[in-house]
Order: sequence, then structure tokens, then C-alpha cells
Amino acid sequence: MLSVLKNRTYRHLFAAQLIAVMGTGLATIALALLAYDLAGDQAGLVLGTALTIKMLSYVTIAPIASALAENLPRRAWLVSLDVIRAAVALALPFVDQIWQIYVLIFLLQASSAGFTPAFQASIPDVLPDEEDYTNALSLSRLAYDLESLLSPALAAALLTVMAFGTMFFGTALGFMASALLVVSVTLPSPKPTRRRGIYDSTTRGLRLYLNTPRLRGLLGLSMVASATGAMVIVNTVVVVRGELGLNETMVAWALASFGAGSMLAALILPKLLSRTSDRRIMSAGALISLAAVVLLAVNVHLSGLSLLALLAAWLGIGIGYSTILTPSGRLLRRSANAEDRPSIFAAQFTLSHGCWLVTYPVSGWLMSQYGTVPTLWGLAALGVAGLLYALKQWPSQEPPKGQESTSSVSQ
Repeated sequence: MLSVLKNRTYRHLFAAQLIAVMGTGLATIALALLAYDLAGDQAGLVLGTALTIKMLSYVTIAPIASALAENLPRRAWLVSLDVIRAAVALALPFVDQIWQIYVLIFLLQASSAGFTPAFQASIPDVLPDEEDYTNALSLSRLAYDLESLLSPALAAALLTVMAFGTMFFGTALGFMASALLVVSVTLPSPKPTRRRGIYDSTTRGLRLYLNTPRLRGLLGLSMVASATGAMVIVNTVVVVRGELGLNETMVAWALASFGAGSMLAALILPKLLSRTSDRRIMSAGALISLAAVVLLAVNVHLSGLSLLALLAAWLGIGIGYSTILTPSGRLLRRSANAEDRPSIFAAQFTLSHGCWLVTYPVSGWLMSQYGTVPTLWGLAALGVAGLLYALKQWPSQEPPKGQESTSSVSQ
């Protein structure tokens, strides 16, 4: 897997991603502390609103940003957005009003909504070989999982020697380092063969996406990932602290179990994907996640909740989650020509975060109103619906290689 880092351009891009992701992780922790500093017991409401703003900006801004970037040099576009993100991070320590948090979070996440799809779309151009690209996808997944494990530990160490606001400066440095690494390489910038109007450019990715059967299947599988993942992200602290009566350390261990499952899957996927179809592997990942949720619900109903059962379920959800999401870039790469990749990656960014925009509040509402078991069953039902949709939309027989791109939509 690490052999792909021999490619200088990809090595710099991966380093840029890793540094920026770590900086974002520190900012997330610092933001929680800032919210508590400003809002006290209402910090949860502030963070919940900030999360909603994040998802809304992702869903609405990504297609617009993709259209704006269509005729711009990709490297300049990425560097400009990194600079904007650094500027926002530098402004956060000086916030003294809650509404200022909301404005800055919107600017930060809107910039990320423009940056991430364009960055992801650059990797297939840099690594045209499918095996190399698959290894890069696994490394990217590992980077996100490592961040979730390392950022809390790093933040805890930093907080022993500095105030939490100083971590925002670390985030800004991370974004600037990312910009410098992007500047240091040459990125392909495929241009459209003809100039398109703003409506055509903005909606093209979504139309391409929804016109492609395998990508409609990916949308269904994204619902499985978000339904099962939302249980972990939204309700771990509630289950561990409230239901089990354990301390914050056990919350970290539960989240680490989910991260460990995701990392395990990312490590073994390149070999599996060289032998088995994406559809079969990603569907198996969906089944693993759903089985973990259902088995936990049955276990809690029959014998009550235990930490061991929770850790095992979170491990299974993590394995399934990564198995669904890691290969998704292969489907996007296969489904568009080079000039349309930014648009189709932006469409996936928008639609997948649209799934989270549904499952986040559903997960929180079910847990607060009905408790653990009904929440598990409700999210499992959403996930099953997504899997059935995926299997129906994504044909089991894929077109032969070389005839897979579907970058054509009715104008």
C-alpha cells in the first residue's frame, strides 16, 4: 500500500491531506471548548447548530463551488481555499459572541465544500493506475481514522501547556502547510470541451450522478453508512455515560473501537478489491454494519446493555463503514471523464452529506424520545432501505473496462 507514496505528487498531496485533517481535528476540540466558554450549559445547542450549518453548507455549496472552479487552474483553486480556511481559523480565537461562531463555521465549511471534492478529483489524474488509486483511497481512509484517534490525545497534551484558543493557530498552520504542499506540485486541470452556463455547470454533477446506475447504488449505500455511523457519532456519549454510567475514558475507548474497525477494513480492502467486485464488497460492508446494529439491539433487549457488546458492535460498524466508503472513489472515477470528475465528486459530497443531514437528527431524536433499542431498530430500518435501493439500482453485471465512463447527460 505504501508503495504509492513513491509518486512525488501524490506524496505531497497525501501529506497536505494528513496535516489539514489533523488541524481540523484540533479545531473541532477547541471549538467545543470555545462553545462551552461562551454558552456554558447551552454548549450542546451551539455545537448542534454548528454541525447543522456544516452539513447545510456541504449540501448547498459543493455543486456551486464545483461550477465556479470549472475553468480555473486546480492548484490555484485549492491553495486559495486553504488560505481562506487558515484565515477563518485565525479569527476563531477572537470570537466573543455565539453568532460569530456560526458565521465563521459557515465560511470554514463552505471553503471545505469547495476544496474537498476538487482535491479528491485530482487523485485519479495523478494516479491513473487503478491499483495505485485503490491504495491511495485506503491511505486516505486511514488518515481520517488516525486523526480521530490521535487528535484527542494531541489536544490533551497541548492543553497541558497552552490555552485551548491557541490550538486554532495550530489549525491555521496546518492549512498553510497544506497550501505550500499543493503549491509544490503540478496538478492536471482538465477543462470542459465547451463553455457551459451556470445552471448546466452547477447541476451537471448531480445529473451525471443520478443518471449512472452504480452511483445511484452508491447513494443507497451512503445511507447505510450514515444511518449506522450516526448511531456511533451522535449517541456514543449518551450510551456510555447515561446508559452504562461509565466515565469519559470509556467514551474514548468506544469511539476507538469504531476507528479500529474502520482502519482494519482499510488495510485489507486493496487486496480484496483486486479479487472481488466493488458491488459485492461494498454490499458485504453494508450487511456487516447492519448486522452489528441489529445484533446489539437484540442483545440489549434480551440481556441488557454491556460495554463488551457495545465495543463489539462499534467495531463491526466501523468495519462495515470503511468497507462501504473506501471504494467509493473507484466508482466515481469509473463513472466520469477527467473533465467531469470534479463535478461528480462534488455530487457525491453533496448527496452523501445529505444522508447525514437526515440521520444525525433522526438518531438524536429517537434516542432522546425512545431510548437505545428503538433507536437501533429505527436506524437499522433506514439502513436496510438504503441497501435494498442500492441492490436494485446497481446492476450486478458491470460494463467491461473501457466502456464504463458515463459522462453524458441530456443537455
